[in-house]
Amino acid sequence: MLSLSGLYRYPLKSGAGEPLTQTRVDALGVTGDRRWMVVDAQSGRFLTQRLLAQMNRITMAWQGSEQVLLSAPGMADLSVAVPEPTELRTVTIWRDSLAVPDAGDAAAAWLSQLLGRACRLVHVPAQLARQVDPGYAAEGDRVAFADGFPLLLIGQSSLDDLSARVGRPLEMLRFRPNLVIAGSAPYSEDEWRRIRIGTLEFRVVKGCSRCIMTTLDPQTGERSADREPLTTLQNYRARDGEVYFGQNLIACAEGQLALGMPVEVLE
Repeated sequence: MLSLSGLYRYPLKSGAGEPLTQTRVDALGVTGDRRWMVVDAQSGRFLTQRLLAQMNRITMAWQGSEQVLLSAPGMADLSVAVPEPTELRTVTIWRDSLAVPDAGDAAAAWLSQLLGRACRLVHVPAQLARQVDPGYAAEGDRVAFADGFPLLLIGQSSLDDLSARVGRPLEMLRFRPNLVIAGSAPYSEDEWRRIRIGTLEFRVVKGCSRCIMTTLDPQTGERSADREPLTTLQNYRARDGEVYFGQNLIACAEGQLALGMPVEVLE
């Protein structure tokens, strides 16, 4: 029997992950997931662990729905209120540009000190979120600051198989999924097109192409000297110049998820 064995949220894009036991799924995915992003102060271009591995030291925790707490080693905690959508900053994430609220000078100073470069913190309210690639989604499907899709799913057995091939256990957080499914055969999620978790249905729309971030230890931010697991994935999970691991999802409706819920493959 398939079940939901892992549930994660990443309030800050490229910040530390947060394991959950239950959550609500809204129009943008897991509620509160990747609603915040760090951008270069001059260009507005998004910043991630691909460039700044030390971003893994940043923990952002929601305090209700209108405030978050920023924490990092050696830094005093900072409370940041969700900004009003009045003073907007134009930012760029991959090929998308959008205008979103800036979180203010205190948050910018805190992050700039930690990361050693001038940056700003921005927030995306639901009404300003991006349209998901129409090649894979319907008009009106939206995504916050995730790379391209609202949700990412990985089968636990797929990670177990990859770990065996690499020769050491790999942490699930290297791959930053929202949902982890237990009980399926390795990589069976590649064949799924529609699933139900509890009473909530999801469309499985596209494999997730993987980048250098998978080689970063999620605890220390240190890069694997052997470029694992990308080196191994390249041997058996590559196509069209990309390496794939996990599946991107779009929820068909809003609803609740909790660990242990049954998972049914509908298509």
